[in-house]
Amino acid sequence: MAVVRVQAEPFEMGAEFAALAGGRTDIGGVGAFVGQVRDAADGRRIVAMTLEHYPGMTERAVSAIAAEAEARWSLLGCTVIHRVGRLLPGEPIVLVLAAAPHRAAALAATGFLIDWLKTRAPFWKKEEYADGASAWVEAREADDAAAARWQQLPA
Repeated sequence: MAVVRVQAEPFEMGAEFAALAGGRTDIGGVGAFVGQVRDAADGRRIVAMTLEHYPGMTERAVSAIAAEAEARWSLLGCTVIHRVGRLLPGEPIVLVLAAAPHRAAALAATGFLIDWLKTRAPFWKKEEYADGASAWVEAREADDAAAARWQQLPA
């Protein structure tokens, strides 16, 4: 069963890894991704990013895709944590851990989950810039192309 949390508080990767894999001998590999807020995008300096979501709806959507990843790659467990609220450059924003008997499945599931979070998860991101302006982050074609590969490839 996947662990899914949407929270304002920072997470500690080591503690989350230990909670998922600590002491288990059936896990051959854990894929991991930690995303953090950048300080620049499209040539503009970012001073903060605010993430919004609909409580309940977001957790259900992320839980459903985590369950799909667990089934598709026969995962032994996964953890998906996504932060919300106002975050500063350098702060962690998302953690994906996928545990499997073999590394290929763990890494593929991690890629699938982060691509889905980037393109389909119900989060709304607003960047604040050094010049005082702000803008909602728009979808990018490259992110959509990365996510589309999961519809074409077998598990």
